[in-house]
Amino acid sequence: MTFVIRAASQRDLQPLYEMAKLTGGGFTNLPADRKALQAKLDRSAQAFCEAPAGSKVEDRDELFVLVLEDYENAEVRGTSQLFTRVGQTWPFYSYRMATLTQHSKELGRTFRAEMLNLVTDLEGASEVGGLFLHPSERAGGLGMLLARSRYLFIAMHRARFSDRILAELRGIIDERGGSPFWDGVAGRFFGMSFQEADYFNAINGNQFIADLMPKHPVYIAMLPDSARTAIGLPHPSGRAAMRMLEEEGFAYEGYVDIFDGGPTMTARTDRVASVANAREVRVAEIDWAKDTRKALVATGRLTEFRCCFAEVAENPGGLLIDPAAAAALGVGVGELIWWVAR
Repeated sequence: MTFVIRAASQRDLQPLYEMAKLTGGGFTNLPADRKALQAKLDRSAQAFCEAPAGSKVEDRDELFVLVLEDYENAEVRGTSQLFTRVGQTWPFYSYRMATLTQHSKELGRTFRAEMLNLVTDLEGASEVGGLFLHPSERAGGLGMLLARSRYLFIAMHRARFSDRILAELRGIIDERGGSPFWDGVAGRFFGMSFQEADYFNAINGNQFIADLMPKHPVYIAMLPDSARTAIGLPHPSGRAAMRMLEEEGFAYEGYVDIFDGGPTMTARTDRVASVANAREVRVAEIDWAKDTRKALVATGRLTEFRCCFAEVAENPGGLLIDPAAAAALGVGVGELIWWVAR
């Protein structure tokens, strides 16, 4: 069975909606709302168009939506997203953990207070997000394919992306679908539940945070235990994603999501392993061979982008790839492809 990553299109609205209903909340980039998903597809369609001659793509806040498709029956089984430069349309808010050290000579004591500061430090960075894999497909490395195909897309369209990149991981959500972090911090100022705020953010953006959130630091010691212990922790379902990000070179640098307190991972784009190690080569041969290794292979610009797992072998003329992958990608001998080892 072959799975292919491709550009999302208007026909993907229904499968995206069905998957959005399975997320369990706290998944801002994939809201279970048809209108919001349609807006994402419309925005993505515009991003996938070639930029007009003379326009500066590096100044645009674009969204690319990708889907994972079962090549044999054309069923959509997963999705992921890329944002070229966050914070261009409205501010991109994060909390950043900081420490204030104070010393009393009279008492002979030093006090260190940990605080959360509301910041827009990450404005202008690219973002990888919106990754969701259908529960019935969570085997065979398909989550890795969804995640790492985005880095090949970045390498193939490097000018459209920033020199810094981030990934927000969903934070702790309790059995009621609520967020201990939200209840202990922002919920006290907004008079709305986490589910209400999360849904409003997914549909309308987070400008309401700027309108209503106090700008002074939040002292962590004053928060309830449930909120304190949630800061910087990923949802249990996101632990594997966090490990994959770390393997790619992302690190947690004290930035957390303003809604659920989940960790925001950051990296220099050109140092992300799958970007740095991506190579463009020609297809030298399409065949099965004994001495091959697994790789991610991609082809096509923008709407023609396709990516899948392949069995490959390097030779002086380029890259040998297996016939199933070549068929899924629609490539022949002599054509250019990008690849990175699995």
